[in-house]
Amino acid sequence: MQDQLPKQYLPLAGKPMIFHTLHTLCNSPRLSGVFVVLAPHDPEWQRHDWSGFSDKLACLPCGGATRAQSVLNGLKAARDEALVGDEDWVLVHDAARPCLTQAQLDKLLDELCDDEVGGLLAIPVADTLKRNNGSGRVACTESRENLWQAQTPQMFRCKLLVEALSMAGGATMTDDAGAIEALGYQPKLVLGDARNLKITYPQDLALAELMLRNPY
Repeated sequence: MQDQLPKQYLPLAGKPMIFHTLHTLCNSPRLSGVFVVLAPHDPEWQRHDWSGFSDKLACLPCGGATRAQSVLNGLKAARDEALVGDEDWVLVHDAARPCLTQAQLDKLLDELCDDEVGGLLAIPVADTLKRNNGSGRVACTESRENLWQAQTPQMFRCKLLVEALSMAGGATMTDDAGAIEALGYQPKLVLGDARNLKITYPQDLALAELMLRNPY
C-alpha cells in the first residue's frame, strides 16, 4: 500500500478501514462475539474510539508473524478464556475486506450452518489467466475451468480449525480453507460477490469508498 500506517487503519470513508469490517460483524445478531487479533503492543488501536460498538467486541493482542499464526493464536486465546467452544462455528475475516455486507454474511451462515465441514465465500474466476515466465512475458495460458477466487469470511468449527492450523506448523497458509484441505476435507464454496474486494493496492481504496457510500 506504500504507506507506513498498517493497512487496516488507513482512512476509508472517514473511518479507519477496520471500522467498516467491524461494523458489519458486530451488527449481525447471529454472531455472539467478534474478536480482533492484534499484534502485541499495537500502537494504533488505542488511538481510535471503538466505544460505539457492542460489548460483543473483544481484542486479543496475540497476533503472530503470519496470518495463519495470528488466527491460530486468536482461536487458542478465545478458547482458553472460554469465549468459544470446540464445536462452535468460527468465522475468520480479513480486516482488509471492508465492503462485506450483512446479506453476504447471512448467505454464508445459511448455507454452512448444517454443513459437516464448513466453507468460504468465493467467486468463479472470470478473467483469462496468464502465467508469467519470470521475465514479464507469457509462459502459457491457464485454464480457468472450475477455478474460484477465495474470499472471507471462512467458516469452520473451532476445534477443526485449530487442529488444521496446528498441523500446518510453520507452513505459510494464505487462507484457512487451505489448512482444512490439507487434512483431507473439502470446504464448501458459497457464491460471494465481487464487491467483497480485498484492499491490496492504493487504487482499491477509491473503489471501496465508492461502494461504501453507495450500498446496494
